[in-house]
Amino acid sequence: MFMNPTAMSFGSATRVERFETVVIGAGQAGLAVGYHLAAADADFVILSNESRIGENWRRRWDSLRLFTPAAYSGLPGMPFPAPARHLPDKDDVGDYLERYADRFDLPVRLNARVDSLGWDGERYVLSVGEKILEADNVVVATGAFQQPRIPAPAARLSSSIHQLHSSEYQNPLQLPDGPVLVVGAGNSGAQIALELARFRKVWLAGRDTGHLPRRILRRDLFDWIWPVIARANSETFLGRRMRERTRASGDALIGIPERELTKAGVQRVPRLSGERGGLPVCGDTVLEPRVVVWCTGFGPDYSWLNLPVLDDEGYPRHRRGVSTDAPGLYFVGLRFQHRLSSSLIGGVGDDAAFVAGQITHPRALVNA
Repeated sequence: MFMNPTAMSFGSATRVERFETVVIGAGQAGLAVGYHLAAADADFVILSNESRIGENWRRRWDSLRLFTPAAYSGLPGMPFPAPARHLPDKDDVGDYLERYADRFDLPVRLNARVDSLGWDGERYVLSVGEKILEADNVVVATGAFQQPRIPAPAARLSSSIHQLHSSEYQNPLQLPDGPVLVVGAGNSGAQIALELARFRKVWLAGRDTGHLPRRILRRDLFDWIWPVIARANSETFLGRRMRERTRASGDALIGIPERELTKAGVQRVPRLSGERGGLPVCGDTVLEPRVVVWCTGFGPDYSWLNLPVLDDEGYPRHRRGVSTDAPGLYFVGLRFQHRLSSSLIGGVGDDAAFVAGQITHPRALVNA
């Protein structure tokens, strides 16, 4: 193992607690891991930097709905409490996560932000405000959406242009009047562009990622594709091909055909290519928006992780969520962690079960 002196300095922290396992994050990934650890009667705690379970979902934009129906949006042991075809909204999801933690009496500590995670030569050491937690195992379940990713030209745009990331968007009423440029034409960008187009001129910048219909042969799309994405993993040919295609072309729009965007008046423009005179340039065209909404995704943020376990792009090195560099360190909820569904609410359970099994019965599952 390694020694990290940086992780040994905790300022005025005075209280020390010790657990077999600490789970960082009380979203869908952390709660799913907690379910399996609780079933094994493990000694663990789940830390959340929120004041209420599910609050990160409740903060998202008002009209947001999952694109997976309720039938495919449940965590282990508790189906989503809604009709199978219902598309849950953000508050439905937040409330479900809160009820889930309550139903299984999961040991969640709220307002417990992890400032740093290191190794003292014997066990993992976490700085949590004025407290120090020690653990033999740590599961990082902070999710796939951590640090908003905003392109470099944003810093050069005129101060008269109101800018915000999709994680900050709530509804059209929060924005100043005038035309809007939505940068990023994936599902989030298309949904926000459609909503804004009801009230103002909207440009949607980005490549056409394709479209999948909401229903096929009178059945929901996910009745057909869920068996595939829930089984196609990183070790199969199909899983690798689908993952590579998604990374290269982006996620196809689900239930939003091109004709719907056109009918709503959304004007498609090429990808953002730069800035000129404080204005965004898409392709060869200079646009004059009053607002720019960056629907450009998220990147990793493990700045608090004082361990040499990340690759050159800042992502954890792992196999099925098991760190390849630090025994006892695990990750859950990463995109494409093992299956195409790994970062979805209904898909995180299998990864959570595997990681929890590595902690509670490592010899039985190490080669699974």
